[in-house]
Amino acid sequence: MAALGRDAGPDVRHGGGGVVPVGAGEVPKDIKMTTYTHGQPSLSLGDAKLRRPMVIEIIEKKIEYLRTEKTLNIYGTVVFGTTASFSGMLANFIFRHCFKVKHDALKTYASLTTLPFLSTVVAYKLLVTDALYSGNINQENCVLRSSLIGIVCGVLYPSGLAFSKNGRLAVKYHTVPLPPKGRVLLYWLMLCQTEIKAMVIPLIFQTVFGVFNGLQHYAVFESTHEKIVHED
Repeated sequence: MAALGRDAGPDVRHGGGGVVPVGAGEVPKDIKMTTYTHGQPSLSLGDAKLRRPMVIEIIEKKIEYLRTEKTLNIYGTVVFGTTASFSGMLANFIFRHCFKVKHDALKTYASLTTLPFLSTVVAYKLLVTDALYSGNINQENCVLRSSLIGIVCGVLYPSGLAFSKNGRLAVKYHTVPLPPKGRVLLYWLMLCQTEIKAMVIPLIFQTVFGVFNGLQHYAVFESTHEKIVHED
């Protein structure tokens, strides 16, 4: 029994400071591994120095992609607005010829050039560009909105504006006979029915260009988005 007690008890050694059990200063291996892992840095200084230029290069590429996309979008929108301005000039020329108006040429041409341009640019930004960046439209809707903007802002709005402005000048300066009461709009339309057919040309052009611009804008947007995702 005494021998068993000696074997089961802790192994003690006499030192200068007292009795210290053997193995009391040893730390289990799992604890030492945990302590080492916790104190080890997750990324060495050399890796951080190598990674920093790569991150900067990726950011610069993304900025370059976005700058290129923005330049192409602005260019396409400005060209689209310019075609609407030419459509306004043509509409103004047609209605001035129909109503035989010779006055305020500079004023009417200035308004028929500026207003269709601004309306096209603003409408395209709100209905197409901003909608693309928010992810609310697909390719079909982008093309449809772009073509409708070309028709409304590039043909119908300039035609109505030219009709209104030159009609007032015709009444003011009595360049054409006054219409009978109750048939004012029909009278003016009958007076211009032959010449107004020429507006079919800008109607077709604005529709085709709107479809083309919408397709190109969506393709550039998708290409830029894929490049940015690929860089990530």
